[in-house]
Amino acid sequence: MNGLIALLGSGEYLPVMDDVDRYLLANSGSKNGKPRVVCLPTAAGQEGDASIGRWSKMGFDHFQRLGADVQAVPVIDSESANDPQWESAVENADLIYFSGGNPGYLYQTMKGSRVWVAAQKAWTRGAVYAGCSAGAMILSQQMPGFRMPGQQSQNAFGILPIKFTIPHFDAIPGMWKPLIFTLRRALKAGEIILGVDENTALIGTLRVGGEWKVMGASKVHLFTRAGEQVYKDGETLSLPE
Repeated sequence: MNGLIALLGSGEYLPVMDDVDRYLLANSGSKNGKPRVVCLPTAAGQEGDASIGRWSKMGFDHFQRLGADVQAVPVIDSESANDPQWESAVENADLIYFSGGNPGYLYQTMKGSRVWVAAQKAWTRGAVYAGCSAGAMILSQQMPGFRMPGQQSQNAFGILPIKFTIPHFDAIPGMWKPLIFTLRRALKAGEIILGVDENTALIGTLRVGGEWKVMGASKVHLFTRAGEQVYKDGETLSLPE
């Protein structure tokens, strides 16, 4: 992935994230002056037509207001994830945006699909990946089992050198905090967990030595075996290589 990667804790398609999304659009590598954006409501694919339609409309309205050439792509299940017309739309995008929902469902739907392969081609070319909540979690090595009682974690794509990415970090319900404590205690040397607060993004690239910048209303938390470091808007951090 040569383009920017944005991991968002929450706030997709809301005015509170305008500065973040303007930054992503400006750095999307668009050659035509008007970045091509595709919004994918895939993580909400099990939530019904009303939810899918709401996320699609929010994404379309938001990025149109920011001056982009935007398309809401209805990839909501395995069939649509292998539809050649959506494959083409994703491959030719300058910014690919996954909104929130069920991370496990998003991972299973994307895994091995034509749309996911197309997205990787776009990112290799320099397009931006933006993932909010579930969309951020699938790039880590694993995903915590918040939605699966009794199951601590499941595999993710492992694109980033992050053991777990936990969105909505400053708003985590108390019943999930013991699981997070367990995940932190199980970290091995060199492993990290990222907690991304709501209305906040961590933005960077996979280039060796690249810095990742915090943008937004709150903070990003980096956990290692040694402890926790907290970064706020404008501050930078490095990920393990």
